[in-house]
Amino acid sequence: MNPTSVQVEPVPMLDLAAQYRPIQCEIQAAINRVLESQHFILGPEVKALEQEVARYCGRQFGVGVASGTDALILALCACGVGPGDEVIVPSFTFIATADSVSILGAKPVFADIDPITFCIDPEQIARKITSKTKAIVPVHLYGQTADMDPILTLAAKHNIFVVEDTAQAIGATYKGRMAASMGHLGCLSFFPSKNLGGYGDGGMIVTDSEGFAKKLQSLRAHGTTKKYFSEVQGWNSRLDEIQAAILRVKLRYLDNWGIKRRERATYYEHLLHQQVPSAITPITASSRDHVFHQYTVRVQRRDAISKALAERGIASTVYYPVPIHIQPIYASLGYKHGDLPESERAAIEVLSLPIFPELTNTQIESVVSSLAEVVRCG
Repeated sequence: MNPTSVQVEPVPMLDLAAQYRPIQCEIQAAINRVLESQHFILGPEVKALEQEVARYCGRQFGVGVASGTDALILALCACGVGPGDEVIVPSFTFIATADSVSILGAKPVFADIDPITFCIDPEQIARKITSKTKAIVPVHLYGQTADMDPILTLAAKHNIFVVEDTAQAIGATYKGRMAASMGHLGCLSFFPSKNLGGYGDGGMIVTDSEGFAKKLQSLRAHGTTKKYFSEVQGWNSRLDEIQAAILRVKLRYLDNWGIKRRERATYYEHLLHQQVPSAITPITASSRDHVFHQYTVRVQRRDAISKALAERGIASTVYYPVPIHIQPIYASLGYKHGDLPESERAAIEVLSLPIFPELTNTQIESVVSSLAEVVRCG
């Protein structure tokens, strides 16, 4: 594949500067509010954001933490996950989902995905449950929820905790219920590239349980319930006031940004079906609402296509090129190639194209025309 002689507009994977410009004054005012208060840790901005995000997600309580990974670790810890326990997770996801289990001394048990949604397959979960299973972590991947009703039914039947990994899907719905509102706990990431992203790391856990909320508040602050009095092993995992202030501004725009993401996904689908019919476009499952954190297609010769697009100035990313069950970190668990065929096939075929609220139709046309040429040229 050689670079085309026709020059197209370079298209980035994400343009946070374009998002920042229209809200610059609001963001700066929010930061200045914190600087003037000189209250930087667990102050009024964090408390307000916790209430606002919990309400947005349809929950009663929110607990801000330092990252989405910490949200998973503390949530699983609050469920009592520890050595000797098993936690069922998808293999086709970011390493943090499984790593959070391992950090607590428990064993991640990998399940395969539904090839249509890329989310964990409830039938695969059912096959993995044992007497040691303590929790299930469904990942709402790319902006679409997992099939939650059968997962919740399985969990109730076996008295298992459900911790939703909602890092990529804040604002998505399942049968009218918000992502992060269905399990015992829902975990959010505010990493800058997320649909609701801060200007640094940050995360939150949402729940309807006051008991969980109090436990999480203790765990994020060295296991303390009052100053300098630690009752359990905890962490230093607190969401910064400045990040909370920024996120409070951006939360007000989240639904509108979600509408724009869906509009851009619709335009992608229209053009791709016309110009690149061999590409398999994302499918939104029945009774679900997709927020398109990523716009991920399936293509053959994916790596060559991605390289050729880059030569044309068109960004693309592979989420994720190696399923976790065959990552070196988990070699000791004995998984091998072929154990989770849908996860392994997805890892070879998926390619995420640029999508963000400020993406223009012209940029989408550049992406699709470049992809069409690359595929046509072989």
